Amino acid sequence: MARVINLRTARKQRDRDHKRSEADASAAKHGEAKPVSDLRKALAEQDARRLDRHRTDD
Repeated sequence: MARVINLRTARKQRDRDHKRSEADASAAKHGEAKPVSDLRKALAEQDARRLDRHRTDD
């Protein structure tokens, strides 16, 4: 016997999957979110300053 499928639910799920795949493609295309990149830059600058403090000038 065939399975009963709610067409409205199937359509909504298909649309959600399509939007999710478009969002993943867009995220990969445009890189990471601004707060994440800002945090990454701040940590890199902090590491550079920390390294410079331990440098001995001869």
